[in-house]
Amino acid sequence: MSKIILFIFLFASCITYAQDSTKYDKKGSIEINSALSYKMLEPTQNLRKVLVFLEEQQENKLPEKSLTIGTSLITIFDYQKSNTDSKFAYLMRHPTSSNQIGHEVSEAVIHSFQMSLTGAVNSWLFMHSEILYNPEQSFGTGIITDLARNQLQLRKGFVIIGDLDKLPIYGAIGKMDAPFGQTGSVSPFTNSTMWHAFGGLAYGAQIGFKKWNIHTTVMAAQGGAQFRAMHTPVGDSTNVPSLINNFVADANYTVNLTEDWSINVGGSYLHGTSYCHTFPVKHFEPCDERNPAYTYYANLKYGKHLLVKGGFAKTLKIWPGTYNPTPPLNIYEAAKVSSLDLGANYNFNLKGKIMWTVSGEFSNFKAGPSGAPWERQNQIVAGFSGLINQSSKLFIELFRTDGYAPLNFISGSDPYLPFPPGVTHSQRDAFSHGVVVGCQITL
Repeated sequence: MSKIILFIFLFASCITYAQDSTKYDKKGSIEINSALSYKMLEPTQNLRKVLVFLEEQQENKLPEKSLTIGTSLITIFDYQKSNTDSKFAYLMRHPTSSNQIGHEVSEAVIHSFQMSLTGAVNSWLFMHSEILYNPEQSFGTGIITDLARNQLQLRKGFVIIGDLDKLPIYGAIGKMDAPFGQTGSVSPFTNSTMWHAFGGLAYGAQIGFKKWNIHTTVMAAQGGAQFRAMHTPVGDSTNVPSLINNFVADANYTVNLTEDWSINVGGSYLHGTSYCHTFPVKHFEPCDERNPAYTYYANLKYGKHLLVKGGFAKTLKIWPGTYNPTPPLNIYEAAKVSSLDLGANYNFNLKGKIMWTVSGEFSNFKAGPSGAPWERQNQIVAGFSGLINQSSKLFIELFRTDGYAPLNFISGSDPYLPFPPGVTHSQRDAFSHGVVVGCQITL
């Protein structure tokens, strides 16, 4: 029934807007809008790109029958040092034994490249697509020069139906970030651990309502195990996303305390997370029962100067695979998964040629009881950045991680894999620290 209602709404929305449409000639335009491209391609801070676009459209209308082309390149130099051989928990690099060996790592590389196409058919019908190249965080095998880690992918692509100036309801369908909580970061480059734990990406359809300082969103999503941070069983022991049986619901409210101060509070529900596997945990493989999650969050703003944010997310059920039945690790009971995020940034020189930002953030991932090797992985990031022409960013970050708990075989594995049942590669007392210097150039 819910799928039928969703289809009827999207169809009715098209008809309603179409009734207001006028005839257009065949002329169109190709645009470069660096400020818009930066907002749509920025991968860290404001991740609800459907809403980002609609709010930008309210302030700066795209020409009808236009196509906006954008590109963004992130290059970095980074240095890391760990107290434990080959265990670097900093998640902006995918941690594998193939490319992170020893106690120290340093590099100067292309972190990622993005290209976007954003189109406006008229005042209420739009499309956005994003091509991503990211060898540093690819889940391909081997080192960062291997072909399997150097692929292009359609990271996001969706159609938007809506004009918030005319109607407070909008819709979107395609591949997009799930509207679960506040998974964005205040840091100029590093994603929060909250994003790594609960930041969903999936094929689906959204319906949103935004008016009277209220914003609600529901997204129906395809299940399966092959989407980031979202997993619901689709039957027949398959991980293929072949059934719309997952969804996310979010609601938040903004209170304007004064002319400059405002506070936003909200909560979300996710019907199926990635934390459903039994022992041994094999990420992206099928599981038998879904494990939902909830989150609550808040942020405090002072104009465009100050942002203070915080959020907490937790699964409703234990993650079965966090119990290893083999001694000596069987003393640790299975646990629920949670994540906490606290951060703030402050912008100054708002009217100058370069807007400067200083930031700090703590976030964590907890998957086991106290003392377990896979109990937690914490991250602290301090950042400083300069935004040039509202589109290009230079940055430096200092980071520290405590704990090493990769999802794959987090509590140990079977005798036929690299770690025997009574051994886990997770390590609670492993830590690493380092520095990242880089730039994001967007046109």
